[in-house]
Amino acid sequence: MKDPKQMLQWLKARSQRTSKARQLYGSCVAAARDLIFYRDWHVADSLDGRFEMVMLHAGLLVRRLSADGEAGNALGQAVLEEMVAALDDDLRELGVSDLRVPKKVQAAASAFYGRLRAYDAALTAADMAALEVALQRNVPAGEIGPIDAQPMAAYVSLCAETLRTQSLDAMEAGAVTFPAPRTAA
Repeated sequence: MKDPKQMLQWLKARSQRTSKARQLYGSCVAAARDLIFYRDWHVADSLDGRFEMVMLHAGLLVRRLSADGEAGNALGQAVLEEMVAALDDDLRELGVSDLRVPKKVQAAASAFYGRLRAYDAALTAADMAALEVALQRNVPAGEIGPIDAQPMAAYVSLCAETLRTQSLDAMEAGAVTFPAPRTAA
């Protein structure tokens, strides 16, 4: 058995990482709430549309963190755990039955990883057309018509570049900055 002091240190470190991941996830949620997505770029202002925008921002953050090896991957995993916990809570608040919540969470996680692969491939290849297609395929459109994929793709690309310039140290402290969507339009 491990030394009790080591166990307490491990628990404290895990608690701190969870707290920082919660802050980072909160930044993703805040960025996803920008009205330009819904008002100007025609993303559906619905639970699905808003969750899609949260997944987009969380995916960009996790993509960035994965570039920093083991430490970045651990923090990215903690951010994903926060997203899943928030989704679980939200589904329960919406009245989804206890038996259906795990299935819905699993479906959302699968969708998240599929989108992350599609966006990552387009960003890595600097293929804006592929990024636009991926966004049109995944982001639900509002009542006005299809999403305005061109400025949204420019924003996603700008996010990836902005996140690339931010240090892992800052993110490990719970700080991340997403650009304003208006700067990409």
